[in-house]
Amino acid sequence: MDDHVSVGLKRDHALVLYDWLARTSVAGRPAEFADQAEQRTLWDLESALESLLPETLQDDYPERITRARDRVRDQGA
Repeated sequence: MDDHVSVGLKRDHALVLYDWLARTSVAGRPAEFADQAEQRTLWDLESALESLLPETLQDDYPERITRARDRVRDQGA
């Protein structure tokens, strides 16, 4: 049995998810984890997304994440 699971994400969704993970993993912002493994899993997911999204290192990242949020957001929200 393969121990890997793949989930497909649109690039905009991946950027929005990465940005949220990066903001919520900042020290000093307590989270409710039932187990440290949950925190480790989110850190690993953040790292994996960052390695796949070169946009996160671009000077215009703030504009890129704003545009991605606009495209992902529900109409009228």
